[in-house]
Amino acid sequence: MKNKIFATIALVLVLLSVLFVPIPRGHLDDGGTRVYDALTYKIVRWNKIYADGSYKNTRIYFGNDRNKSIDELWDMEIQKSGEAAIGESEKMRATVLEINGNSVLVEPLLGEDALKSCDKITFGISKLEDIDVQVGSIVEIYYVNGIMESYPAQIQAVSWHIATDLRNIEYTEIWLDKDTAERYDDNVFDHVKITRIYSNCFFARTVVSTPSEIKLNGQLSDDWCVGDQVQCEYKNTYYDDKNHRIEADMISIVPSDWQPDPYAAYKPVIYLYPKEETDVNVSLDLKGKLTCTYPKYEGYWNVTALPDGTIYDKNGQSYKYLYWEGEIHTEYDFSQGFCVKGEDTAAFLEDSLQKLGLTRREANEFIVFWLPQMEKNPYNVISFQNKAYTDAAALCVDPKPDTVIRIFMAWHSGESFVEIAPQNLTAPQRQGFVVVEWGGGEMDKGEVYEK
Repeated sequence: MKNKIFATIALVLVLLSVLFVPIPRGHLDDGGTRVYDALTYKIVRWNKIYADGSYKNTRIYFGNDRNKSIDELWDMEIQKSGEAAIGESEKMRATVLEINGNSVLVEPLLGEDALKSCDKITFGISKLEDIDVQVGSIVEIYYVNGIMESYPAQIQAVSWHIATDLRNIEYTEIWLDKDTAERYDDNVFDHVKITRIYSNCFFARTVVSTPSEIKLNGQLSDDWCVGDQVQCEYKNTYYDDKNHRIEADMISIVPSDWQPDPYAAYKPVIYLYPKEETDVNVSLDLKGKLTCTYPKYEGYWNVTALPDGTIYDKNGQSYKYLYWEGEIHTEYDFSQGFCVKGEDTAAFLEDSLQKLGLTRREANEFIVFWLPQMEKNPYNVISFQNKAYTDAAALCVDPKPDTVIRIFMAWHSGESFVEIAPQNLTAPQRQGFVVVEWGGGEMDKGEVYEK
């Protein structure tokens, strides 16, 4: 009898899931609209780009509306929303051929209706948003009043942006030269956000911002959109350090909801500058755990260092620095520091890092890592840590260096100016065998001021 009851309950649950649980049906090539279907209703998360902006809304359609096409539902949205600008413009995807001051010449992509009118089209950009466009970029252009019959043809563009969803186009450019790029272990990045999609690959950036852009070879299903945060398994990884480009072959992809740990140390890097070529052993005594290292850390690094900072492992592979990332169990001191406007952060870091003893090259690598996360904030509260950090992440180097410079920047964003006692920034004179390390971590503002 109990088995029959359990079977009945199971059957009811299955029927309910079929009737009421929506199934993703992919997304539309209109900016990222997503569709979810159940037997009794349909959910559409509208994210449609048009001339003067975008339309975002989530609607649930029941009854007869559930069976309507997406175009029919869109007509309903226009009537409900009263968005007069929606649908007034036409859209075209094109490759940028020339940029001449305040005008641009483009070639419509194959399959675009505009290509029936002309293979070259020009338009003015003086009143358009300033986007990071270059010759060869693929852009989406919204225009009104049709295409003027001339050669090149002309249009009145009202908005444009870099095209990101190009899954019907194959990427054919050489992203990096594998003959000159470094071959990396297949654990150099983990959680990423999708930035561009092609038919044969996609591009991404790490969730914790770095200057490097990643190309992952392989086809994405329609379940994935630009902006999705994912975790990938990959192989055959190459890194072009000069151009900050990474390329790998995707094996698998799954969703990721990972967020940075507010008390993690991100990208500490260690530079070694001996007076002559020297075999060096480096180890960390960490109150916490390492989450990523390069080259691989096996309780220590045994390397050969040259006076110019070049490092070689036992296999002859060269590196600019030793890299580690980890979770640290400590509390940082914000009794002294600085409150800096986001737009002033680059200049502040240039000045402060020089006072703290970094060379221009070292400071540049520090800034390009952290600036993308800081410059758009209204304010940043910054405190360079000393004892709290060095006690939690003790560094042991053999032979013993003559000069050690360790910089760890703890910071958090803020909406308004914060009064904080200023720090006195100094550094030892660099002499003899010099070891330099820098890193940082974004703190949780609430936890900082609760302590």
